[in-house]
Amino acid sequence: DQRHFVCMKAAILIWAKFRAAGGGGGDGNPNWKGLLKWSLAHSDGTASARQLSDGDRKWFMEAMEAQTVDVIKRMKEITLVMSLPLDVLEAQGVTSEQLEGMLEELQEHVESMDMANDLHSIGGLVPLLSYLKNPHASIRARAAEVVSTIVQNNPRSQELVMEAKGLEPLLFNFASDSDMTVRTKSLGAISSLIRHNKPGTVAFRLANGYAGLKDALISEHTRFQRKALQLLQYLLQENPNDCYVAVELGFTKSLIGLASSSDADTRQAALHALLEIARNGKTDLPSLASDNSQLRQVLECQIQSIHNMDPEDLGSVREECLLLDSLWQHCFNKPSSLRLEGLLVLPSEEEPPPDVASEIFEPVLRAWSNPHLANRQKATTDAKDEVKPLLLGPCSPDGGASGS
Repeated sequence: DQRHFVCMKAAILIWAKFRAAGGGGGDGNPNWKGLLKWSLAHSDGTASARQLSDGDRKWFMEAMEAQTVDVIKRMKEITLVMSLPLDVLEAQGVTSEQLEGMLEELQEHVESMDMANDLHSIGGLVPLLSYLKNPHASIRARAAEVVSTIVQNNPRSQELVMEAKGLEPLLFNFASDSDMTVRTKSLGAISSLIRHNKPGTVAFRLANGYAGLKDALISEHTRFQRKALQLLQYLLQENPNDCYVAVELGFTKSLIGLASSSDADTRQAALHALLEIARNGKTDLPSLASDNSQLRQVLECQIQSIHNMDPEDLGSVREECLLLDSLWQHCFNKPSSLRLEGLLVLPSEEEPPPDVASEIFEPVLRAWSNPHLANRQKATTDAKDEVKPLLLGPCSPDGGASGS
């Protein structure tokens, strides 16, 4: 309405003067919401309304359009830059830092599922995938992040990336890149690409992706290990027959080692994967769970560490307690000491909530069957009977009240 127009016009003028004086936000963009709030707070609404002139309306629209970003147009501009050969960009003085910043901006745009799907329509998907082979590690890592954002929970984009053979460079970077950040980001993109995507999962198996996961588990990089464990757990849950593959490739030994990791997330993810293998009976449990086996020693050590914890700290390892107990039962066919000593249930969960209203609203039949309540009610009744009535008027010789 007229009032908001005046406020916005004032805000734009204030911003223009502010920018001319060298002010502005850290990103160089106006804080329209804050300016509008300030304008409304400083307007009493007593000014008489007037009709907007064509000049005012035109000025307002031009000012607003000047501050509005056309996302599709901007994505096309980024696509054009990504399509140019690297030597041309270098000749124009474009640095790897600028290209990385451009990819960061693109990632913000494709967080919208519609924009992610439109990237292919405007010809930007294939140039983006080519950046997975860029000579600069930082650009390869950033490109993998953008791909992960595009395909996450997005079946259409997953299909488009698979058709564009985007899984191949991701698998290569995941298994062979010299930069660990690139390998980690590529694994994250692979995980987003093949989740709930059967063709992607099949392609991952055929490309010997499990061998890459095994190498990731024996690496010394915790974040890389965690991402590999998360993907392994998903694959084993989605297709129990993959437990055969995991056992044959020697995953069990690596998982047992990681089950004693100092990192809680890594430890729990390893226990999850071992439990999936044990549940599906895809391994030689008698030898795996023998008295002197490494698995038994690891489980006993972890269980003992939980026994040594203060009761108020047990809540932080609740999930790990359940995993240890479940794995112990599957391997040794008996409950763990955690279950026998009641450590699977927190004290706050064991205690019932206070019963405030039951004594007041006790059902009749239940009250009769409750000796405690019955005796207390009888005592109350007897106490009432012992109270002598208040006599009004002079007493008669026999102790009764006198008649009127």
